[in-house]
Amino acid sequence: MESDLKLSARGLTRDYAGRRAVDGVNLALSAGEVLGVLGPNGAGKSTTLRMLAGTLAPSSGRVTLAGHDMAQSPLAAKRHLGYLPEKPPLYPELSVDEYLRFCARAHGVTRSRLAAAMAAAKQDCGLEDVGDRLIGNLSKGFQQRVGIAQAIAHRPDVLILDEPTAGLDPNQLRGVRELISRLAADHSVIISSHILSEIQAVASRVLIIHQGQVVYDAPIQAAEGMDHDTLEIQLGAPPDTVALAELDGVMEAQAMGRGRWRLQIESGRELRAEIAQTAVTRGWQLLELTRRAPDLEARFAALTSRPAGHAQTDTAA
Repeated sequence: MESDLKLSARGLTRDYAGRRAVDGVNLALSAGEVLGVLGPNGAGKSTTLRMLAGTLAPSSGRVTLAGHDMAQSPLAAKRHLGYLPEKPPLYPELSVDEYLRFCARAHGVTRSRLAAAMAAAKQDCGLEDVGDRLIGNLSKGFQQRVGIAQAIAHRPDVLILDEPTAGLDPNQLRGVRELISRLAADHSVIISSHILSEIQAVASRVLIIHQGQVVYDAPIQAAEGMDHDTLEIQLGAPPDTVALAELDGVMEAQAMGRGRWRLQIESGRELRAEIAQTAVTRGWQLLELTRRAPDLEARFAALTSRPAGHAQTDTAA
């Protein structure tokens, strides 16, 4: 329902040096939802998040947060927002407590609530034992935690986290991932990454951006392949792509090299026997045929391997 929405964007566009880095982004975020934003490097993820967070003005379109227009009432809108950019805005010469105190006050936390707000943010992010340490002396993982803590100190409705696990080792990565999962219980979250496993671990919905355009927007279960099947085949004397794509029930044929092909099959169709018989009849020399459950990786590869203008755009109902 519209009254349930915490954040929405309509028709966001941003021009860079005569070209559109982001073009026509439309999205809405509901209360308690975790939206994972995926895309190759340079796809426009950070540009989109910066526009949503109000640190970069779109050339057209609008962002509303909790009913407030980001351009017309930025302070009112940003009271409901916490933002961690790809490079955390940290002051290495400050202690954790000094920095969080500064950020909480900047977010409008009153003096009477300041101590409680800082304590809650430190507890949520596992920073209780490092409050008096200089940020510059902390590990990368703890610095990421401090960056998240400043974003939640004022208890916003929406958190925007841009590549929060970039550059972390496996133990640090697991800790930040668990933190994000805990925060999702009390906040609506947008998290961007180019690592599919990170999005699968925490998101309830996935948005894929390719060449500045949204090419996919659906619940994570749909992205993991509820609407089609995949067959992988290897042929000793393969035909061209057109011949495979024209087979009844085949939605798309993708060459994988060395006689191997990935075929996207219409949902509910069982084509293994038919494809095997066709391969024999036409002399394709079938060497291998495997049915694979489609997943987010396959969806991502299919949507980002073509020009954005030709990609199939799916939207959640």
